[in-house]
Amino acid sequence: MSERQGSFQQVEWITFLLIVGCYGAWVVVLFRTPVLLAVPATAFLVALHGSLTHEALHGHPFRSRIANELLMALPLNLSVPYNRFRDLHLAHHRDANLTDPYDDPESNYLDPMVWRRLPGWLQLIYRLNNTLFGRMLIGPLIGQISFLRDELRGMRRGDRAIWLAWTLHLAGAAVVLLIVAVSPMPIWAYLVSAYLGLAVLRIRTFLEHRAHDRVRGRTVVVEDRGVLAFLFLNNNLHVVHHMNPTIPWYRLPAIYRKGRARYLAINDGYVYRSYGEVFRRYLWRGKDPVAHPLWPRE
Repeated sequence: MSERQGSFQQVEWITFLLIVGCYGAWVVVLFRTPVLLAVPATAFLVALHGSLTHEALHGHPFRSRIANELLMALPLNLSVPYNRFRDLHLAHHRDANLTDPYDDPESNYLDPMVWRRLPGWLQLIYRLNNTLFGRMLIGPLIGQISFLRDELRGMRRGDRAIWLAWTLHLAGAAVVLLIVAVSPMPIWAYLVSAYLGLAVLRIRTFLEHRAHDRVRGRTVVVEDRGVLAFLFLNNNLHVVHHMNPTIPWYRLPAIYRKGRARYLAINDGYVYRSYGEVFRRYLWRGKDPVAHPLWPRE
């Protein structure tokens, strides 16, 4: 077999075709769909694109990092530079730091000492954000404010990686907005769609990790097989992903079915049967305290 043929066969065509299909559907929705239908359809595609971006930074569909970055160059959600998502998410995969308020970039917990110093009105906002309803309603806004605060600090320190990531991101975002501007969809409607797409992704991240004294017990499984499982590209089987981060999304369900008992033993039974169960239990109430319950309080 030639080197060229081997490279061709190494492409994960299922993922590649889904990415192409996502972009194609996005264009069709922008130019061929009435606004009232285009807003939820675009939100769906923004969320799917976010999940595909997650696949790309883990090495799919190409073995080439540059090829994957080029493929995901258009930031449909407008909010997070690909390179920053890549670097922060891969740091999140240092499982020993999961839920750490400082060393896990995706932790939703605060240091208890920081929490106690917050004014009452801000504590109320964070408590709302710890319900599933609040995480969808204000979670994208809170996350973006915190993210931009940290990014600006890095820029002031002269972090070249952050400056490069934002330069590339703004160029891509300009292309996205230019396409929207020449489509029938108003810019305001697209911004609403992008926010809704980010809100949908908050359903997945809401309970992905919990405070637990053992690292292996911190990562969830949601045994959902519906639309959300597809939209999240099976990342609801999150402990399987963390233990096999280079496995493509379409192989995760079979791996989980084969080793279900082992995975649930590993994560100490941190499992939900479906996202319906998650909504019933946590739509209006918090799953966790805002302050990390196992973090030193002094």
